[in-house]
Amino acid sequence: MRLLYVADPLCSWCYGFGPELARLLERRPDARLELLMGGLRPGNTRPMSPEFQAMLRGHWEHVHAVSGLPFSEAIFAQPGFVYDTEPPCRAVVAARGLDASHAFGFMKAVQSAFYRDGIDVTRAEALADLAAREGYDRAAFLAAFESPGLREATRADFERARSLGVSGFPTLALERGDSLYLVASGFATADVLGQRLVEIERRLAAAPVGSA
Repeated sequence: MRLLYVADPLCSWCYGFGPELARLLERRPDARLELLMGGLRPGNTRPMSPEFQAMLRGHWEHVHAVSGLPFSEAIFAQPGFVYDTEPPCRAVVAARGLDASHAFGFMKAVQSAFYRDGIDVTRAEALADLAAREGYDRAAFLAAFESPGLREATRADFERARSLGVSGFPTLALERGDSLYLVASGFATADVLGQRLVEIERRLAAAPVGSA
C-alpha cells in the first residue's frame, strides 16, 4: 500500500496530525509513505507582525486542544523572525534523498523542535543538528541542503502539490496505479484514517476491472 502525504513542517495542523499518521503506519506495516512538501509560506521575507503572531496563536491553541501536543511561544520572542517555510521543506527533501526511510521521523523532529522547543528551524545549522540526531551524516546533509539542485527539487515538490490540486495541509491520499484516492484533507485521528482506508480499499476491490 502506497500513501502520499502532502505537508509542510511549519504547518501546525501537520504537527498535530503527525502522531496520528505515525499510529496508522504502526497498524499498517504494509504501507509505504511518500512525503511531498506542499510549501505553506515558502520564500516569505517579512518579519512576523503582531497580527500574524495573533493569527498563529489562534491556530496553535486550536491544534493543541485537538491533539494535546505542546506548543512554545519562544519563537515569538525572537526579534525579526521570518516565517519562511522553504528551508524546513528543503530539509525534508534533503533527508528524503539521503534516506527516505528516516525522512518522516526527521520531519517530526523538525516540527517538535519548532513548535515544542521554540527552535528557529529556518536556520541551516539547526536543521543539520536535527538531521544528525536522526541518524543522518551532518556534513552530507548540509551539502545536500545547500545545493542548487535541492532548491530546484524542493520547488518541484511545491509545483507537484499544486498540480494535484492540494491547497491545504495535511493531505493524505492512497496511491493505486496512476490514481490517487483522498484519505484525509486536514486533521484526522488514526482510527478515522484506518476506517477511510478500509472503505477505499473495499470500494476499489468491488469496482469492475479498469473502472477504478
